[in-house]
Amino acid sequence: MTIQLEEVYEEYNRYIYHLCLKLTRNKAEAEDLMQEVWVKVVRYESYVAQVDHLKAWLTTICMNTFRDRYRKNVRRSKYMMNQPDTLDVPVLDLVPNNEPTTEEIIEQEDVAQLVQAKIDQLDGIYRNTLLYFYVKQYSLVEIAELMKVSIGTVKSRLFRAKQRLKEMMLQDDTTATAILPA
Repeated sequence: MTIQLEEVYEEYNRYIYHLCLKLTRNKAEAEDLMQEVWVKVVRYESYVAQVDHLKAWLTTICMNTFRDRYRKNVRRSKYMMNQPDTLDVPVLDLVPNNEPTTEEIIEQEDVAQLVQAKIDQLDGIYRNTLLYFYVKQYSLVEIAELMKVSIGTVKSRLFRAKQRLKEMMLQDDTTATAILPA
């Protein structure tokens, strides 16, 4: 059975728009995000026929596109300043080197190792749920099928896993100082 992109668009366009609107809380941004999502769908058209759960696949594309845009905007706003129109300094001199410093890389790696160590201490069900969702970026539907449980169960496991991980990290002085702002 060949799935036509037009059919996919007709069936899921409203869903994607409402998801984008929920994420951005702005009509214009939602429309921009939705356009980016559909561009990606067209770009990966060859995969559409292989996808078992189209709605979950589209949701994942939408969420990842939103995250990418958010990160890009945060990165951009971090370095943009309100400058007077008559600025003597060349604009390119104001653009920082976006490469992280060695200290930042080491700090990120240390925090990642601490978090991974705490994740490894979680019960198997919670650890796997976290890894499927955040590392492998499976949708809730995919995790539910994989673990042979309902989506509600996946949601509650994900919630409990995050709560337990947070508790474990705050109880440990080493991780608490690493994750809490000074």
